[in-house]
Amino acid sequence: MDDDGPQDVVSELEGRGLGGWGLLQIAGCTGLAAYSVWALVLMPGFRRVPLKLQVPYMPASAKQVENVMTLLRGRTGKMADLGSGDGRIVLEAARRGFCPAVGYELNPWLVRLSNFYAWRSGYHRRVTYLREDLWKVKLQDCDNVSIFLAPSVLTLLEKKMLAELPSHARVVTGRFPLPTWVPDDIIGEGVDRAWAYDIRTVRQAAKTKEMGTEV
Repeated sequence: MDDDGPQDVVSELEGRGLGGWGLLQIAGCTGLAAYSVWALVLMPGFRRVPLKLQVPYMPASAKQVENVMTLLRGRTGKMADLGSGDGRIVLEAARRGFCPAVGYELNPWLVRLSNFYAWRSGYHRRVTYLREDLWKVKLQDCDNVSIFLAPSVLTLLEKKMLAELPSHARVVTGRFPLPTWVPDDIIGEGVDRAWAYDIRTVRQAAKTKEMGTEV
């Protein structure tokens, strides 16, 4: 007896109702697939991070990547993506001439995926993906920083960047703005919106606020 081909199976399903048992089987398979993605791709990056500092992985869209690059247009030097996920922002930065282009990502599976994408595109020699906790990354040599992280960690990250980044650095955030910094530029709408912050401006505002408080 010949095996049924995919089209035969689809036709058979279309011709009859799935029923309660069929729906239960589909739900079970979907749940198992979701758990597999969590266990293999997402969970390894969370084990070493306190709960309040955990950031779920959500890849940037093509429009979000383009908005980041627009806000960094005309700039050069090191580009660092904190929590780089599958590496697409770092890869695009390398294409735009940023050197070095570095992604910092704690999840080992996402680091491997990033390296695969870089190899497939022919840019594997021009990008670097490091498995590092972003809270331990030293930012003193970063000229440009991109961030697509959850709001729960942004306040702490503000303090780290303000203390470590050079004055000429520019920070670009996607999806969520930094909670207390005033952006120098904004682009996009809705989930594609991105905000740019110049560290020199942020430090000057902090200094002015401090002087006003003292008075």
